[in-house]
Amino acid sequence: MKTLDERLQIVEKHVKDDEITIMIIGLGSVGTYLLDFLVSKNDPAIKLVVVGRNKEKMQSDVNIVRVASLIRELNKSEIIVEAGVDLNDIDAIQKAISKYSPDFIVNSSRAYPGLKYGSISWNNVRAYGIWTPLSIRFTKNIMEACDKADTDAVVINTSYSDAVIPWLKSAGKAYPDFGSGNLNHLIPRMKFAVADILGVDDFWNVDFNFAAAHFHDVCISKEGQTEGVELPLRIYYNGEEKDIPHDEIFSRCSISMPVDQKRNMMNASSNYRIISAVIDAIRTGEDQKVFAPGVFGHIGGYPVIIGYKDGNISAWIDESVFTFDEMDKANRESLALDGVEDIKDATLYYTDDLIRKVKDAFGEDLPKEVAYDDIEKTAEFLIEKIITPQL
Repeated sequence: MKTLDERLQIVEKHVKDDEITIMIIGLGSVGTYLLDFLVSKNDPAIKLVVVGRNKEKMQSDVNIVRVASLIRELNKSEIIVEAGVDLNDIDAIQKAISKYSPDFIVNSSRAYPGLKYGSISWNNVRAYGIWTPLSIRFTKNIMEACDKADTDAVVINTSYSDAVIPWLKSAGKAYPDFGSGNLNHLIPRMKFAVADILGVDDFWNVDFNFAAAHFHDVCISKEGQTEGVELPLRIYYNGEEKDIPHDEIFSRCSISMPVDQKRNMMNASSNYRIISAVIDAIRTGEDQKVFAPGVFGHIGGYPVIIGYKDGNISAWIDESVFTFDEMDKANRESLALDGVEDIKDATLYYTDDLIRKVKDAFGEDLPKEVAYDDIEKTAEFLIEKIITPQL
């Protein structure tokens, strides 16, 4: 695949020509929310393509989005359903990508749909990293198809990008440009918390420089604490830095939230924000900041700037406050608490702590190492030995 900057320059031309194509692969809960949000953008320049196996189901979901959005008078986008695409069939995925030449591809698929993996892992082993082989299962197929199609699209992944994207990169494979979710679920809670502490109503004027991996999104959101890890965080209100104890902010982030599929509107919103950031940076010429896990194949989540450098559209990790090494260290500590010790040389390494917890909770022996070529075998092990007995 071309570099991200090279592909962004092609996307730039299409944005300026008002010919933007966004492909959503996997129209489950996240994909359907995202489709609704993008249609509600009310932008006639945007064409949407939804890709998956079941034509009847996808068309039904598309119909409800089209009708509901038009009730709100917010529907100027063409929506195309591309059915019969099995995500185990790399050639079929490649043909769909080549057929529509999208500017953005969002992988919102799941290898085991309809199940919130964390509902099993958090209470039993307190670590989401166990599911990495499942999370990468379809992503690797989609990225191989992207590579074969030599796509010009910006690719966004929705499933555990903190570990999935680095795993693909370490194996020398094509990998998504951005991950969604992660810090994006936590940052708004932190904005509400800071506004409350400062006694102000305009929480949208609160900003952060912040880096952390998936574990801390969950731990802070659920429990309001960091498990003793010092995370790189700076707080700003109306551009002015504020000295607020981090623990005080985090303690206010544990707020009640749905535990069913309504939660997925957060992940969908994260995808929407990344797409909008690219489009807005091109249309306005102003830098846009997003938070993304797995960006550039790095472990964990980072602040990212999308904007112009030397007259060219680009994206880069924001190191204006914290160095990459400072953020990388915090991310690795965070991911280790999620059960992933390291990712290198095409191999995922689970922590000894997670292996022990899996044995105690499920009576099964989790392998210490999972080679890239063993992803399918390990994913099947997780389904058969861990998921199925819990259902």
